[in-house]
Amino acid sequence: MVHCGCALFRKYGNFIDNLRLFTKGGSGGMGYPRLGGEGGKGGDVWVVAHKTMTLKQLKNKYPQKRFVAGGGTNSRINALKGSKGKDCEIPVPVGISVTDENGKIIGELNKEEDRLKVAEGGLGGKLLTNFLPLKGQKRVIHLDLKLIADVALVGFPNAGKSSLLSQISHAKPEIASYAFTTLKPELGKVMYDDFKQISVADLPGLIEGAHMNKGMGHKFLKHIERTNQLLFVVDISGFQLSSRTKYRSAFETIILLTKELELYKEELQMKPALLAVNKMDLPNAPEKFHELMSQLQNPKAFLHLFEKNMIPDRTMEFQHIIPISAITGEGIEKLKNCIRKSLDEHASQENEAYHKKQLLNLRISDTVSYSEPLIPERM
Repeated sequence: MVHCGCALFRKYGNFIDNLRLFTKGGSGGMGYPRLGGEGGKGGDVWVVAHKTMTLKQLKNKYPQKRFVAGGGTNSRINALKGSKGKDCEIPVPVGISVTDENGKIIGELNKEEDRLKVAEGGLGGKLLTNFLPLKGQKRVIHLDLKLIADVALVGFPNAGKSSLLSQISHAKPEIASYAFTTLKPELGKVMYDDFKQISVADLPGLIEGAHMNKGMGHKFLKHIERTNQLLFVVDISGFQLSSRTKYRSAFETIILLTKELELYKEELQMKPALLAVNKMDLPNAPEKFHELMSQLQNPKAFLHLFEKNMIPDRTMEFQHIIPISAITGEGIEKLKNCIRKSLDEHASQENEAYHKKQLLNLRISDTVSYSEPLIPERM
């Protein structure tokens, strides 16, 4: 059994999740026509992933947001081949998607020290270019942060996500009894006794219609695309955004959350998911939980209660359903252990799938090399 010890937390004030930068490769160096000397190539501009970096730090460190690589050196009598210009490296967080000005994806950086060339240096002067150097590539790029955490808390406003985050990670998010307390992502880190760390993100509250970018819809949904696991958090007593909106039971809340994920991007429903049923300290909570479990065990029997456009094509299958109280601490240790267990199982499955793929590729390449038709010798 894994028990949680102390937890680390970093609060992202003025959170930035996208940034526009100007990049330019270095110009090439001059060639030396009389002796056939070649100028050095201009330096390249690279985007490099660092675990400790944030887009806010990048913006603060480089307020001009201009990144230009060094020029190649000219060809000289004592150095006919000019040396390459100095490369320029832009430090970015892990989990960055890089696009050009037209929205075309240049590439992604998903792990520490991933590198991506975004602007090419110009060729040095040589015979091919009449010994004249070429200018470096100019490119405006957009950095879009999608990878936030191992686990994303998914729930409607006021479901108790902020309270839960403070319980499982000792984070100190703002907590209040009104909707939309969380306007920017709050990140907490749960540290286990074996020093394993799991990052958990409480993202701005989802509402009905988020897939159409209502509320903070797309901003929220974009962020959970590249979290490894979803943790649904629902209020056992249900949810009502305001007096003008319809009351939703805990079961309806789960169905509506699932539909929002599906309408934004169906792949989100394929992620491993857990369900934390919060506020079990409220009166009649055990009876309501019993009713919810019956509904979740046979969801199709209750879907007639919904309008057709609210019913998801497939209902979520939760690996664990844990009744909790973020106020009293009930079920919190069990939830931490379930999160850890689920992430470990998912990582193990991914490793197994990767090794199977490698083995299959090896077999295919062997089959191809052995089954090439023999060319008959000429008589």
